[in-house]
Amino acid sequence: MQTIKKLAASTALATLVLSLTACANMSGQDKNTAIGAGVGAVAGSVLTGGSAVGAVGGAAVGGVIGNQVKPK
Repeated sequence: MQTIKKLAASTALATLVLSLTACANMSGQDKNTAIGAGVGAVAGSVLTGGSAVGAVGGAAVGGVIGNQVKPK
């Protein structure tokens, strides 16, 4: 059962990341926010053992950090 949850979370995250790549008109700051949220979601999920709450919390923190990074 745990494997199915991890597979579902990974699939959902991959779908989210791939859908974000289709946003060609995003500003640099928007891209950094999206990347930060994606990385944060993965990190939060991994650090909490696949918890959905960890993934959402990681996405929120990662999004804020990504938003604050200056685009090149």
